[in-house]
Amino acid sequence: GLVLGVYSSEKDDDAAQFTSAGDAFDRLVSGKLRALLSLCGPPLKKGKTRIFHGLHQDFPSVVVVGLGKKNAGINDQENWNEGKENIRTAVAVGCRQIQDLEIPCVEVDPCGDAQAAAEGAVLGLHEYNELKQKKKPVVTPQLHGSAESEAWQKGVIYAEGQNLARYLMEAPANYITPIKFAEHIEQKLRSSSNVKVHIRPESWITTQQMGAFLSVAKGSAEPPIFLEIHYLGGANTNDSPLVFVGKGVTFDSGGISLKPSSGMDAMRADMGGAATVCSAIVTAAALNLPLNIIGLAPLCENMPSGKANKPGDVVRAKNGKTIQVDNTDAEGRLLLADALCYAHNFNARAIVNAATLTGAMDVALGSAATGVFTNSSWLWTHLYEASILTGDRVWRMPLFEHYTKQVTDCPLADVSNIGKYSRAGGACTAAAFLKEFVTASHWAHLDIAGVMSNKDEVPYLRKGMAGRPTRTLVEFAARLSQDSHS
Repeated sequence: GLVLGVYSSEKDDDAAQFTSAGDAFDRLVSGKLRALLSLCGPPLKKGKTRIFHGLHQDFPSVVVVGLGKKNAGINDQENWNEGKENIRTAVAVGCRQIQDLEIPCVEVDPCGDAQAAAEGAVLGLHEYNELKQKKKPVVTPQLHGSAESEAWQKGVIYAEGQNLARYLMEAPANYITPIKFAEHIEQKLRSSSNVKVHIRPESWITTQQMGAFLSVAKGSAEPPIFLEIHYLGGANTNDSPLVFVGKGVTFDSGGISLKPSSGMDAMRADMGGAATVCSAIVTAAALNLPLNIIGLAPLCENMPSGKANKPGDVVRAKNGKTIQVDNTDAEGRLLLADALCYAHNFNARAIVNAATLTGAMDVALGSAATGVFTNSSWLWTHLYEASILTGDRVWRMPLFEHYTKQVTDCPLADVSNIGKYSRAGGACTAAAFLKEFVTASHWAHLDIAGVMSNKDEVPYLRKGMAGRPTRTLVEFAARLSQDSHS
């Protein structure tokens, strides 16, 4: 199969405007493609396709897909590079049509940006069907022509990183337990010589005095794991690392403050923070990014049992602060509190944590963007610029003192794990809680609850867990590594 792009014309009666690969193919078939396209009715709109069979012996099926306007660049209103997004969407749609035809291999027109085209192809074809007997045919996308093979390969690596996060988030909680999560990541990093993976058991967590993390884990029969990854890609192994921290609740029932049963199955993806940051490190290692990164993922289940946290219990975090657990379903911040304290051991250039933390984040932004709470404008700028390129957007949220008061005004302990006005500004009070465990001057908290899954909002992702914003974290790390070089 072959996927070719065509730009939308300025006027309806204009001839189709092919990409250079489309032009070359049209010449190869003596102008038949252009002639057929004009016979098929009005010009192709963005993301719409036409399929032609029997044009060329090497490509029994050719999918032509609309790319939108030719010179679409950065759209300030949308906060992304529209041209790149158009390519990702078009290529994904084209590749899926080839898959529906059960053709095992597809060549993809780079459409002027081979990295975006590769991301569209690899993200668009991904589907979790490990446990089904009847699977969709596997399609291998490859670059059409050879001009941009390096950019294409980079796009493949970026997309495979996000697909790893999607795989981990989508898999059932009885398949991805804390230990199996850690082993899966260790397996992915086995071939990298400059990576060390430490799978820390409960006894180690206890010696670290991570009382908040342990209080969540004790409700489940699955033992907790603290996953620690050291990727040493920097010129000097002693250079200050970027530290990624990810919430790793492999299943969240809510604990004693039990969640409603409808939709609870989706809480197998409550380790999305850990999945995205670990996948970002796997990707950084595959790209050989020249910087040091440390990944920290506290992994456990949040279950109701005779040993579980009870509302009103007080637990002690690693930094000595006491926390009143007023709602056992606000558990992610308890894991992160201890992991963030531990992250300060590494003299980090920046600490970035990701977590499917609050339903309130989904209410605020939906699936349009990841909410970012940060004490550093430098860090915000880097994340924001990275997200414009990846199309996986971020949006800055407030870290006002206003919210801090709502978690520190607590009857029994230093802080409460929910704001005193309950639901008001829930994503903001959660961020204010985390801030109580951070002293680093460059820290960002990414609340990814709203971008956890995809229904149909991101056209190049199928329905299911989204693995967002893995590519933005990778692009951010890549920018940081260039920063240190300059």
